[in-house]
Amino acid sequence: MNTGDEWKEVPFNSRDPVYLQVVRHFKERIATGRLSAGQVVPSRRELGALMKINPNTVQKAYKEMEEQRLIMTEGNSPSKVTSDAEVLSRIRAELLGEAVQAFVASVRKIDVPIDELLQLVKRKYEEAPEHD
Repeated sequence: MNTGDEWKEVPFNSRDPVYLQVVRHFKERIATGRLSAGQVVPSRRELGALMKINPNTVQKAYKEMEEQRLIMTEGNSPSKVTSDAEVLSRIRAELLGEAVQAFVASVRKIDVPIDELLQLVKRKYEEAPEHD
């Protein structure tokens, strides 16, 4: 279990409920491979302490993630990231879809021809340095 800085560096915003931001953080970490299938995640109390949020908020986030089948908790065993390939694929598609939707909404205002836009996106994507 990795309980380092990745749990401390969540920039919470004031628009969305904190528990949903925790769920999104998990989704992003799963989609990028920073949390792998079957990996044990911090306990509710531990995560609350690491993120400096109320354990009840973490409990609500874990309940939501269990309902979405992102994590599995069996009995008194630690919670683990799902190994369900369909769920893992859905997470990635959901995050990618949200990013594309926001991008399209933003650039549609500029009224750029689609061919020009696709060329620009491809060039910027290839130029962008990879990040961890």
